[in-house]
Amino acid sequence: MLHYAAVFFVIALIAAIFGFTGIAAGAASIAKVLFLVFIVVAVVSLLVGLLKR
Repeated sequence: MLHYAAVFFVIALIAAIFGFTGIAAGAASIAKVLFLVFIVVAVVSLLVGLLKR
């Protein structure tokens, strides 16, 4: 999931360089959402792993 966030971030950067601001904003927002989902899943996994000890 972090990989997809990075891919959309790169797409947003490339689109911004070429002046496609609408596409860049969309890709950046998708990357933000995927990154936040990754962080939540990582924290939940860490907590579950610590509680199972």
